[in-house]
Amino acid sequence: MLRIRLFKNLAFLLVVGALVFLPLADDANANANANANADTGKDQGKVADEETYSGGNKGGWWWYEKEAVKPEPREKEKKLVEKEVPKHRIPNMDDYIVDKLWNMHPDDFQALLMDFQKKAVREPTESNVRDYYVMQDIARRKSLAFAHVASYVMQKYPRLNVASAAPLNAPGRNATVQARHEDTVNVLRDNKDDFALLYFTAPGCKYCDAQNGILVYFIQRTGWQVKRIDVQEQPDLAARFNIQTTPSIILIYRNSGDFFPVSAGVMDVATLELNLARGIQHLKGEMTPEQYGIYEHQKGGIFDPESILERKN
Repeated sequence: MLRIRLFKNLAFLLVVGALVFLPLADDANANANANANADTGKDQGKVADEETYSGGNKGGWWWYEKEAVKPEPREKEKKLVEKEVPKHRIPNMDDYIVDKLWNMHPDDFQALLMDFQKKAVREPTESNVRDYYVMQDIARRKSLAFAHVASYVMQKYPRLNVASAAPLNAPGRNATVQARHEDTVNVLRDNKDDFALLYFTAPGCKYCDAQNGILVYFIQRTGWQVKRIDVQEQPDLAARFNIQTTPSIILIYRNSGDFFPVSAGVMDVATLELNLARGIQHLKGEMTPEQYGIYEHQKGGIFDPESILERKN
């Protein structure tokens, strides 16, 4: 009986132990299986990705595509080193002698002068302000030296002096005006038989009415021939000479048929005669575009930009 009872008690303990430890073992096995499955899934996913990239549809190496390069991990940000702010130059007059300042390059002298000025403004002490005006005095004396040498050169080399061809005094100015007027009158007088004017007008053009009186006075002064053309009656002729506005005046060279515009809009007699004279010389090849602003008596002089060029025909 005792053996039977012990056997029953031992069987009961085994059953209880099985009930307690079996769930724990199942949980451990489940966790182990889950981890294993996860690792297997990663490996399978990696393999799948590799297989997809290398053998998938319309992609991968077989389609001449390179595998994307993974960016390298960013390095740790370096600490920014604060740079020292450059200090402004603070000049000291004791570092310079007059001879050095006098012979200094103008750009360097100007920069140094501004440094002395800023120093004096920043700290307006007696010595700083004095040093600034010492620099100003040197600059003033250097300017005077240049002006004196310039006067000397202008007097010694008259061909460089514009005043020789354009005097500033009243008698000289009157002579200049007279010379210019004579040049214009002579060109118009000597060429009136070889040239003619076409005067384009339009009905109801008030500006044409104003130009009519000016042209009447011009014809009386010079004896030139002027042919009046109505742009509405002769539109083809207006188009040929590219008339865009009225009144317009065109200069015609009889010998060659070439033409040159003289005016577009109302023009006074003096400007009209000057433009005609220049247009005549241009059409005859006596004046280049570079010489267009000079008069006959100025050719070859200081106002002729081409006078210093050596011409070889």
